[in-house]
Amino acid sequence: MIFNSLTFVVFFAIVLAAHNAPFFSWHQKKINLMIFSYLFYAAWNPPFVILLWVSTVVDWWAAQWMVRSKKETTRKAWMIISVVVNLGMLGYFKYGEFLLANFVTLMAGLGVEYRPPEWNIILPVGISFYTFATLSYTLDVYLRRAKPAKHFLDYALFVTFFPHLVAGPIMRPTELVPQFAEPRRATAHQFHFGLALIILGLFQKVVLADGFLAPVVEKVYDAREGVPMMLDAWVATLAFSGQIFCDFAGYSTTAIGVALCLGFAMPDNFRFPYAAVGFSDFWRRWHISLSSWLRDYLYIPLGGNRHGPKRTYGALMGTMLLGGLWHGAAWTFVVWGGLHGLYLAVERWLKGKFGGWKPGPASIVALGLLTYILVNITWVFFRARDFTVASTMLTSMAGLAAKPIPMIALLPMIYAMVIVGGIVVTHWAMRDKTLEIAVERTPAWLVAGLLGIMSVAIVAEQGKGSAFIYFQF
Repeated sequence: MIFNSLTFVVFFAIVLAAHNAPFFSWHQKKINLMIFSYLFYAAWNPPFVILLWVSTVVDWWAAQWMVRSKKETTRKAWMIISVVVNLGMLGYFKYGEFLLANFVTLMAGLGVEYRPPEWNIILPVGISFYTFATLSYTLDVYLRRAKPAKHFLDYALFVTFFPHLVAGPIMRPTELVPQFAEPRRATAHQFHFGLALIILGLFQKVVLADGFLAPVVEKVYDAREGVPMMLDAWVATLAFSGQIFCDFAGYSTTAIGVALCLGFAMPDNFRFPYAAVGFSDFWRRWHISLSSWLRDYLYIPLGGNRHGPKRTYGALMGTMLLGGLWHGAAWTFVVWGGLHGLYLAVERWLKGKFGGWKPGPASIVALGLLTYILVNITWVFFRARDFTVASTMLTSMAGLAAKPIPMIALLPMIYAMVIVGGIVVTHWAMRDKTLEIAVERTPAWLVAGLLGIMSVAIVAEQGKGSAFIYFQF
């Protein structure tokens, strides 16, 4: 089930009615939410609900036995069981075919012809997200950062809570489980702001990402013949930067709004990333729940910045390479992550060399523009279906393509660039602000008018109900 569908509208109306019904106890309401969450997930492929059960039960008991055990070796054994089960399922479903294909290539390089059976395993939607969420639970208990949940129902609901289940934000148990302890019901202000977030998120996804930007991107990146002109290559790449933001931030915004309408708070996942100055700043603003997860459970355990520059650069590169692989089982994603690791390492080296330099306003804007351009270069590898397409796009963007042809019509190009320019300008205008503050400072009639226009645009554009890009991860 996807947020941008009439099915979800009906589903959410039923959820709201049950959650606010006075005749249900809080315990029953939590059971209702868990059942609704399973139905939400089962709408894609019912058998994969079993994976949620396995992950929930294994991690619950692993954490319980870690606390009860007095021996460190036993505690470590339960932690390893949790990691093996979770990463084992993730590895089998998401990376099995990738590893098999690379093994076949390796054997061919050694002169051995190996023909494996056909791989027909379906990727469970959102498995990367809920795997990281449940892993954070057992790892935090093992590291004594958090205590295990007191009630199995609260933990099971944390795992399955439908707003964040399939595409994040990647919640930590300490952020959500305590909210299940006492009855929760949205205040009038929370409900209204939650609805506003839902409208904004769906507008980003349905109207901007799917309606205007996706066709421009597909026209170039999915072209089966011909090489794009330099302008077309840049427009398509910039359009993808807008599409991926509107698609993913649109999901996160909608998810936060849905949770808020039920009385639950979820953390921001994006903070105007295209106004970032530098790449550490970018990752503090883009997919915040993932970047903080990678920092706490990969970068710091790999050494962080505590063991000298070489270890730090290695930790940065290792973290971002694995972060790239998390996004998809393809070498293009690994290169995407590697480029970000390289950017972060170079930035850290430059800060060490010129740490005393204080950039002025003009320098900040210039550095922000450079950051945005370099981020867009990495988006080429994220969007391209293979290295051939990526190479073609980069060659065209550099103006070195032979016999390029125009691919994007003038009007769609103008629409795309106006939207992307609007996104970047908005991010810079909101760089040091929050959406809540901006709404509070805006006249109520203007906010209502903008939400009304967005709602009409959503209804006008709604049709095929395209899935969110990050569902594939």
